[in-house]
Amino acid sequence: MNTTVRKIGNSHGIIIPKDLLDKLHLREGDELELVEVDGRLQIVPSEDDFSRQMRAARIGMEQYHDTLAKLAK
Repeated sequence: MNTTVRKIGNSHGIIIPKDLLDKLHLREGDELELVEVDGRLQIVPSEDDFSRQMRAARIGMEQYHDTLAKLAK
């Protein structure tokens, strides 16, 4: 998958396609870590304990949305 580095305000950034964000369960506000490995850029989720727990909770809430909605009544 290709993307282009773009000027965003005084910085530069890339656009991550929605289908990839959905597949990786990433949302606005998620923190990512940039890692250089052998001259290549890797972008990985920052995985401190809280971030990992919130990601798991979000995935569970999406997967069991209907059940949770029924339980909330």
